[in-house]
Amino acid sequence: MVLTREYRICMPLTTQEYRIGQLYMIARHSHEQSENEEGVEVVEKVKCVHPEHGTGQYTEKKIHLSSKLPLWIQSFIPRLFFITEKAWNYYPFTITVYTCSFLPKLYISIKTKYQDNNGSTENCLGLSSIELSRREVDFVDIAYDELSAKHYKEEEDPKFFQSKRTGRGPLVEGWRDTTQPIMCSYKLVHASFEVWGMQTRVEDFIHKCIRDILLLGHRQAFAWIDEWYDMTLEDVREYEQKMQTETNDKINQFWFSWS
Repeated sequence: MVLTREYRICMPLTTQEYRIGQLYMIARHSHEQSENEEGVEVVEKVKCVHPEHGTGQYTEKKIHLSSKLPLWIQSFIPRLFFITEKAWNYYPFTITVYTCSFLPKLYISIKTKYQDNNGSTENCLGLSSIELSRREVDFVDIAYDELSAKHYKEEEDPKFFQSKRTGRGPLVEGWRDTTQPIMCSYKLVHASFEVWGMQTRVEDFIHKCIRDILLLGHRQAFAWIDEWYDMTLEDVREYEQKMQTETNDKINQFWFSWS
């Protein structure tokens, strides 16, 4: 059975504020995490239309990250592999799909909806009764869940950070029940790796990675609020394009010289 979890990540923001903060965080984080041979390469970005959710943006990326995987996975994959990310953004609803160039049995899908509440909607994504019976709900607390030491920065810790522009923070125990404004990202994640003898181990590993990324990314989106708070959607799109161009240039220069 495919392992399915619904992650709920609350933020001391409105959904409209989060739209700007998320775009800024993803662009900056991808650029900072990109090295010469590894990082996030944007392949395509175009408008798209959904019959229910209206006009949105389709983005396709290649994620080069082989050296960041555990040794037990590195041992049987080639160095020249990448993850393909395909995302349809109809904010406040998004769909993201991940596949792997080397492992055709690997498939990850994420459906996300954003609401202005503290994670109290029990079926935000409209699941069937069968899907609900198989779903595991996991609340991700950006302030009090443990972050790996290699990613920890005190200035990005919501327990200590306070925004100069908004006055929000630090986040105290029980903040999700007392903080205003507040919003929640509801993320339904299906992780599938249908290979006999490895399915459970790999799917568990995938969910651990996804949870770690969600925790780090949402902490950073809040900790960086003073940098993006006054941005318009047009401003953050320009910033996103600048970061993506610099990252693509860095990665493409490496692969050109290596080939």
